[in-house]
Amino acid sequence: MTPQQVAQSYDQIASVWNSDDFHRANGIPQHERAIRFCDNKGNGTATATAIDIGCGSSGRIIDLLLQRGFVVEGLDISTEMLKLAKQRHPEVTFHQADICTWAFPQKYNFISAWDSIWHAPLAEHEQILRKLCDALTAGGVLIFTSGGVDQPGDTTNPCEGQPMYHAALGIPKLLEVVSQQGCVCRHLEYDQFPELHVYLIVQRS
Repeated sequence: MTPQQVAQSYDQIASVWNSDDFHRANGIPQHERAIRFCDNKGNGTATATAIDIGCGSSGRIIDLLLQRGFVVEGLDISTEMLKLAKQRHPEVTFHQADICTWAFPQKYNFISAWDSIWHAPLAEHEQILRKLCDALTAGGVLIFTSGGVDQPGDTTNPCEGQPMYHAALGIPKLLEVVSQQGCVCRHLEYDQFPELHVYLIVQRS
C-alpha cells in the first residue's frame, strides 16, 4: 500500500481513537520513560519543542507533551485524523504531510513516532529513521515503535475492517541506522510480548 492508500484507510476509521472504548493510556508509560532521558528540556536556554509523527486523532500523546512543558506540533497524512486532532487541540500546529517526503522545519528536543512510521513503504524506512534522528537537537530524544523482527519484511492485514500495511527493518538494522546517525539506543523493549511489538528510545549525542 502507498502512504495515500493508508491515509484513505485511516480516514474511514478515524473516530475509533476518539471513542470511549479506546485505551488512552496506550503508549503513555513508554513516553514517560522517554521524556526522562530528555536532559535538554527546561534548561532555561530555549523553549523545549516536540512533534508527534503520525499523531492520529486521540491527542493523548500531545496532551502528555503539553503537560510536560513542550511546545508541541503534530503531523499526520490522514485528513480525517487531523480534523479530529484539530478539534481537540486548536492551539497546536498540525502538518498534513507524508513523512516519506516531508522536510522538518526545525530541530526538536523530543520526537514521537508511536505506531506510525511502520505504515510507510519498507523501502522508505531507512531514510525516514535517518531523517528523524537528524531532526533531533543535541541531547534530543526519539521514541518510536517497530515490528520486533530480525529481518526486513512487510505485510497487509485488516484493521477495523480496512486494509492496513505494516513494515519493519528488523532490529539489527534499526540499531545500525541509529548508531550511524550519531544517536544512542537508551531503551529497547518488547512491551507487548509475545506480540512482536517493540519500542525504542534513542538519544542524539
